[in-house]
Amino acid sequence: MYGLIGKIKATPGQRDALAAILLEGTADMPGCLSYVIAHDPGDPDALWITEVWDSREHHTASLALPAVQQAIARGRPLIAGFGERFETQPLGGHGLGIG
Repeated sequence: MYGLIGKIKATPGQRDALAAILLEGTADMPGCLSYVIAHDPGDPDALWITEVWDSREHHTASLALPAVQQAIARGRPLIAGFGERFETQPLGGHGLGIG
């Protein structure tokens, strides 16, 4: 399994609009076990994205999906920058159907 946890900084006041775009582009991604978008309670412009995939290859392939490409194109103008990014190797947990 392959996991990613990353922080995205939205342009001021655009966090909810960016989150909505990201949520629209996340359905039906082959190999995606979990894709969670969350507000950062300590930063009004930040989102945390937590992903779990069957493999790194599934994650890479998802970036070419039309819905993901459209979400990236629509969301790019609302992104001020990226923060921390961590790769993980998930072991299991509630909702993943493993472990």
